[in-house]
Amino acid sequence: MRNKFFTQFLQEGIRKALRNPKYRWFAVIAALFYLVSPLDIVPDAIPVLGWIDDGVIASFVITEVSQIVLEQMKNRKKNNYTEVDTVDTNTVIDVNAVTLN
Repeated sequence: MRNKFFTQFLQEGIRKALRNPKYRWFAVIAALFYLVSPLDIVPDAIPVLGWIDDGVIASFVITEVSQIVLEQMKNRKKNNYTEVDTVDTNTVIDVNAVTLN
């Protein structure tokens, strides 16, 4: 029961931290450093388990970076639509206007 509470608390804390862009980039950089460094939680000398921890960290990096890129693309698309939709009404020419003499 106590272990479940701790892991749930840890997972919620990580989720909240990753919603903040500064912490998200920090987590990605820390994970990349972990993948490059020779120190591991489970050494690679243990055949399967040594590779699983690296795989989990690598999948985390790929997931986070892809989410960051998708959010940036969505924000750019959103900003482009708002720029196109705003038109200065002083420069609009009414092409259906009919002049009567």
